[in-house]
Amino acid sequence: MKIALAQIDPTVGDFTGNLEKIVAASRRAADRGARLAVFSELAICGYPPADLLEKPSFLARCRAAVDELAAATRDLPTAVLAGVALPAGGDRGKPAFNAAVLLDKGQLTIEQHKRLLPFYDVFDEQRYFLPAESQRVVEFDGVRLAITICEDAWNDKNFWQRRLYAVDPMEELMRQQPALHINLSSSPFWHDKRAIRREMLASIARRDGIPVLMSNQVGGNDSLIFDGSSFALDAHGALIAQAASFAEDLVVIDPFHAAPIPDPEDDATEAAYRALVLGTRDYVRKCGFTKAIVGLSGGIDSALVAAIATEALGAENVICVGMPSPYSSQGSIDDSRQLAANLGIRFETIAISALFAEFKRSLEPLFHGMKEDLTEENIQPRIRGTLLMALSNKLGALVLTTGNKSEMAVGYCTLYGDMVGALAVIGDLVKTRVYAVCNWLNRDEEKIPAAILLKPPSAELRPGQMDTDSLPPYDVLDPIVEAYVERYETPERIAAEHGFPLDLVRQTVRLIERSEYKRQQAAPVLKVTTKSFGMGRRFPIAVKVQV
Repeated sequence: MKIALAQIDPTVGDFTGNLEKIVAASRRAADRGARLAVFSELAICGYPPADLLEKPSFLARCRAAVDELAAATRDLPTAVLAGVALPAGGDRGKPAFNAAVLLDKGQLTIEQHKRLLPFYDVFDEQRYFLPAESQRVVEFDGVRLAITICEDAWNDKNFWQRRLYAVDPMEELMRQQPALHINLSSSPFWHDKRAIRREMLASIARRDGIPVLMSNQVGGNDSLIFDGSSFALDAHGALIAQAASFAEDLVVIDPFHAAPIPDPEDDATEAAYRALVLGTRDYVRKCGFTKAIVGLSGGIDSALVAAIATEALGAENVICVGMPSPYSSQGSIDDSRQLAANLGIRFETIAISALFAEFKRSLEPLFHGMKEDLTEENIQPRIRGTLLMALSNKLGALVLTTGNKSEMAVGYCTLYGDMVGALAVIGDLVKTRVYAVCNWLNRDEEKIPAAILLKPPSAELRPGQMDTDSLPPYDVLDPIVEAYVERYETPERIAAEHGFPLDLVRQTVRLIERSEYKRQQAAPVLKVTTKSFGMGRRFPIAVKVQV
């Protein structure tokens, strides 16, 4: 039996567009001789639909879309296995089931519900879905199939040291003697996730002694990026088919007769860049825009955001703006101009010195006798933010913020200033990873000017300012941020592990805790690590934390 792993990029709520993708991919699968085309979790309605699931009209549209898909694929020799939310009905407490439906020759032949509903990090499926009470192996063309939906395959006691659920759906399904395991996933990307996913399912394939196929969603939806990377494993856990990462794809495989293939190379730096390009492209376009605006400072962060935007949207759709203040160096202006030339994007300048002087004149009666301090520094990025948003309104383009994770962690950013914008493109990259991605980007040709890579980081908001005036060096700060934010390590452990002074670690942690009010007003952050600032990290704002 030939099976197609049909990896598509759905949009939440776009039933018409999603069905068009599913039908088109099913026809391609039929042309290549596939008897079954497997799509991702909630492919019909898009993942994650969040509180749309609480609207009866949305769930009714989900049910109608299943009927439409059945009718649209009635003439195909290829059956369709796809994920969708279906109304639970009655007074069950939760509105929906997370379901997989098998449509063959215009008929709904199988409806399987998800049993394990994740409620951690970015997931909140227990808020909306009822769990399956039981699951059954189904027979299709004489082959017994175990169909699972994402998390249902993530509770193998032989792989995880600490399981999140008391039951393992695959143990129940294996008692029914399936010949093939098919998993429909919407598994978001983060660093090393692709390898972990493959190793986990390979462990299941070896344990159960049957092939495992996983079809994963691809594309960006708000902060989440789905890498695709669908694959098939034989009964020994060896890779026998691999779909593309960060792109739609269709892979056809006979899981019972395919030979093993080499494991794909996994460059973490390249993966981060590809993920951010995909996340930016889908965020801008799925929000109904085509163009983006980036404020260029002459520094490395805005340079990387401009490069990502250029690849995501096309050079003709990116507008970069330099806004020099009295403290901006000529080198920063020249570097921004060179970057724009390297990328082939439009570059404009708006000097803000006169505006800055007018702000100070207006405030002078209230500030009389007070020394200039952080207040005057922050006025400059707030002027820039106002100008960027004016351009956004006039030109119909989204502003992309340029702050990195290191800055967001410790509050080295200005509310209503450099934090202004629709999407925090690199808000989940610490500064040292920003440099790594830029160096990777320059591997064949100089896209990021060398001067930008070599200059010491500076906000240029006062004479001679350097980031190290306020922060530890980034090769010290970043390990602290990663350990405290992503792994919840204590200051004592961080200090001992890295050999940093404990007082320095505690001081940094205090900055992280005190900056929560800023982060919760920030633009959505594209997630590429295990713990980003955003929907998967939920902390109170008004709190006193002992460090």
